[in-house]
Amino acid sequence: MSSPLFLVESLPATDEWLLDGPEGHHAANVQRLTTGEELILADGRGGTALAVVLASGKGNLTIKITSRGYAERPDPRLVVVQGLPKGDRGELAVQAMTEVGVDEIIPWSASRSVTVWKGERAARARDKWAATAREAAKQARRPWLPDVAPGALSTAKIADRVRGEAAALVLYEEATDRLTGVPLPTAGEIILVVGPEGGIAPAELDAFVDAGARPVRLGPEVLRTSTAGVAALSVLATRLGRW
Repeated sequence: MSSPLFLVESLPATDEWLLDGPEGHHAANVQRLTTGEELILADGRGGTALAVVLASGKGNLTIKITSRGYAERPDPRLVVVQGLPKGDRGELAVQAMTEVGVDEIIPWSASRSVTVWKGERAARARDKWAATAREAAKQARRPWLPDVAPGALSTAKIADRVRGEAAALVLYEEATDRLTGVPLPTAGEIILVVGPEGGIAPAELDAFVDAGARPVRLGPEVLRTSTAGVAALSVLATRLGRW
């Protein structure tokens, strides 16, 4: 089993260090790491450090750094525009997409979204998505923490984001082009648009196409909004050589 990963604000400058706070509590009291066991520290921005436990305390570990590393930011970046789903399907989508390598998640207030993010609810929902992405990144041992946009964007804002990017793909069940066959860029950003439960409205599809996006489909099956993104990312990760 691979060593567990813990996210810290910045990697320690010294070789011997005290891991405390929430991550120290999780390592010592939940994971119950003991002397001699290995762990990974990551700053979420590509920096990593392999460490061994010297001693365990109440809610903390004394560790020694044995090696340091840095992972370059993936290029092209995989950006998913996720239509707001209902219930906990948003968190399910964020969790799965993070585990398979999404680099940025943008919540989208689509016309057919049942859920609406407004006021305090919007802030809480966004924070929940960010927390879910953080925990999923730790589970997947990712050195880069995915970005989560600060709020849900409108269709017009999404179209503005699409313009000028290396590639923009809209998952659409009636598309004739398959995701497995469309050309992909070797650098920049690939934006993938995933609609909500009710699908993408014709006016929204037109706005994205006018901005330069290309409708694509995965196959004959119609997937849920919480699984479509992770399925498409898996295809892209394979085609781009990440997997």
